[in-house]
Amino acid sequence: MGTTSKACSVILRLIELASAAIVVGILGRYLSILADANVDAGPRIIYSEVIAGISLFFSLILLPPLRYSFYFFALDFSLFICWIVAFALLCNLTGSRGCDAYWYWNSWGYYWGRYWYTVPLNTATQSIVGTAGCAQWRTTLAFSFIGGGCWFLSACLGLYVCINYPKERYHDDERSTVSLLTGKIARFGRKSKPGSTAVVTENNTNPSADPSKNEV
Repeated sequence: MGTTSKACSVILRLIELASAAIVVGILGRYLSILADANVDAGPRIIYSEVIAGISLFFSLILLPPLRYSFYFFALDFSLFICWIVAFALLCNLTGSRGCDAYWYWNSWGYYWGRYWYTVPLNTATQSIVGTAGCAQWRTTLAFSFIGGGCWFLSACLGLYVCINYPKERYHDDERSTVSLLTGKIARFGRKSKPGSTAVVTENNTNPSADPSKNEV
């Protein structure tokens, strides 16, 4: 696992973190406005907010370029699919018309622009609401797509590292084990040498061990 893989992982995690934070912030503000107006947000907005919150959490956990972060490539791929689903659901709310769609000026723009304070919903029109909050809506769509793409790249990077460096940890453990055994053998050898020398010296100095003296 080289430095390039670690650097790419950190960059992708930072983009994932930033994308999730932006989506959480924008959708959170929209949900807060709807709560003040006592209006339901709809399952698509709730789903996207939940996915953004989960992504925000895991991008922080997996931000350090440690080896364990590459093992979560399955989670990265799962979040990529979740983000693509969220992006598709959000885009389907407005379709190809974007900020001119009925849902937009009847829901997002109407509440984002605080028109519900002064204009009843049944009398609101596109000409009245206009494109209030359009930049924020487009930002949500953009970073939903960018965040999903980064989770996909993180999954590919993690899979690449796991395939190309599967035994790196075991090689390190083997080297540590060999070094430990070598050190023990060396210490045992140093302890056994003085004892063997003493035995030889004792045998050489013992008169009974000399055959010629026993004959005399």
